[in-house]
Amino acid sequence: MFRRPSRPGALTALLAALVLLPQPAFAQQPADQPATDATNDARRLPVVTPTPQQIEPNGRDLRVGPEVSLVLGSGVDQATEDVLRAALERAGAREIRADAGAGLTVVVGSIEDPAVTEALTEAGGEVAPEPAAEGYSLASKASRRGGLVALAGNDGNGVYYAAQTFRQLVEDRTIAAVSILDHPLMALRGSIEGFYGAPWSHADRLDQLAFYGDIKANTYIYTPKDDVYLREQWRDPYPAEELAKLAELVEAAAWHHVQFTYAISPGLSICYSDPADRASLIDKLDSLYQLGVRSFYVALDDIEYGRWNCAADEEHYGPADQEAAGRAQADLLNAVQHDYLDTVEGAQPLQTVPTEYSDVEDSPYKTALRTALDERIVIQWTGTDVVPASITVADAEAAARVWGRKVFLWDNYPVNDFGQTTGRLLMAPYSKREAGLDSALSGIVLNPMNQAAPSKVALFGGASFAWNGRDYDAETTWWAAAEYLADGDARTAEALVAFFDTQHLAPTFGDTPWQPQAPALAAAVDAVRAQPSGLPLRELRERADLLATASEQIRAGVADPAFLEQTQPWLDALALWGRALQLTVDGLDRVAEDPQGADRAFAESAELAEEASAIQTIPGTTRPQGPIKVADGVLDTFIADAPELAGRG
Repeated sequence: MFRRPSRPGALTALLAALVLLPQPAFAQQPADQPATDATNDARRLPVVTPTPQQIEPNGRDLRVGPEVSLVLGSGVDQATEDVLRAALERAGAREIRADAGAGLTVVVGSIEDPAVTEALTEAGGEVAPEPAAEGYSLASKASRRGGLVALAGNDGNGVYYAAQTFRQLVEDRTIAAVSILDHPLMALRGSIEGFYGAPWSHADRLDQLAFYGDIKANTYIYTPKDDVYLREQWRDPYPAEELAKLAELVEAAAWHHVQFTYAISPGLSICYSDPADRASLIDKLDSLYQLGVRSFYVALDDIEYGRWNCAADEEHYGPADQEAAGRAQADLLNAVQHDYLDTVEGAQPLQTVPTEYSDVEDSPYKTALRTALDERIVIQWTGTDVVPASITVADAEAAARVWGRKVFLWDNYPVNDFGQTTGRLLMAPYSKREAGLDSALSGIVLNPMNQAAPSKVALFGGASFAWNGRDYDAETTWWAAAEYLADGDARTAEALVAFFDTQHLAPTFGDTPWQPQAPALAAAVDAVRAQPSGLPLRELRERADLLATASEQIRAGVADPAFLEQTQPWLDALALWGRALQLTVDGLDRVAEDPQGADRAFAESAELAEEASAIQTIPGTTRPQGPIKVADGVLDTFIADAPELAGRG
């Protein structure tokens, strides 16, 4: 849905009427003169996520008055206009006009629109010498009349992403003055719903797609393991009701500038050499094409490739082994690419996850698949393990060599569908992925949790890293995710980060955590173990008070009902654990003057800890079921050890 652009002549006339303040972007102070507050304000940069490739201050902040002009050039769709209008209204604009006359003017459109580029130049911005896909330029500069903001996208996605950046520049009645030149380093960024257990609800998926637009993620791969129509019953058509839901997802994805990728998993039963099975596979994909899907994926993970599903395959490919499996899968994938995707308009290159999807060692399977596979087909890789503790550039380069192309990372974080993650949410910063991975990866999608809304914390980081991993800061982005969920409320963001800290443990399949549990809390606890009095105890009390009140603050300050519903048992447990920690600190604090009072505090703390430990996960939301874990190994052990630490054990 694209809006009719404003007439270029009218826009040019409007720009001619704007009188900008002659103000350099970087005000220089004499060496012996300290910078003034105004100078510091001019140099201050807002936090924008993902971090732009280039962002510079551009003078003093712009004021937002009651009237604003929003001038649409070419290439602006309704979703983009909606983002801009909502941001301006939030900043205090009561009337948004389409013509000249307001104090503040916002011009948005394609970089190819001369009037838009003129506005960009007037506002102190620049055009990239070689505009990259999905990139944009943005400049905002104050004037006597209020100011000029110009947003110029290199393509439709770029226009939309410029609006998403503009949204982050807006505060109460002000807009930060900046000049930005930006584009993503990776072409594919987002999530793959590929976990086992209860799939996300339809409402969850719609909410996620809107969220992806906000964070500049452009990819959602639909492949929940428990959708029988893409795995066990992949040959069967979707019932009308399910097809209607998929159609709504495809439409919503397009609205939010997200590529909906449909991933089918035929490997449990397909006969690779059977023309009828290939036809069934193509028919299934075509039913999704008719809904508007243009990106397809054949998943061949988590299957037994040491045996055939039909006698015909043994006759055609020989005895089942790695090399034969590689040839058979290459034939299937090539057939989908050549016989179907190459024949329909707008289809993207096929994507796949092979049966050997982790490690970087060559094998007869990899050699056969790599040698025969169409070079356009995109291959997914999970890293050096199913859940790798880290991923380096060298790892990704090795994977690119073994597969003969850049690989597409399927990152199994924050997925919590395996044993060691029972009862946990994984909400640590997205980290231990090396800067520069864009040199060997075509993109990154994270495999999220069964709980969709809490997965936003990790997904926020993953999308930011994929956009600009070279300037990515995990801690800053983590806080930005909290502020996003808190809708900018500082107290709620602080409570969220304290909660996230208690949901840190991220084990690998080998039981080795790569995100140590509750690092902030553990540091405070360890300090008290070393000195159970004085400053360490006061600082632990502050942490205990924060944890004890965090659940109430989160429930009051987070507007996302799904986040509150899906974290409910963890928030319940956190409130109990926080109160137990407060009592533990009380016991340590009073043990010298009131030993019996300390004993009572320790006893009450132990009762609360036992109550918290009994809270179970919500049926159907995690796999397998189990007790809720909050800073396990840190909180529980410290509360249990405190009486002995105080000499009352």
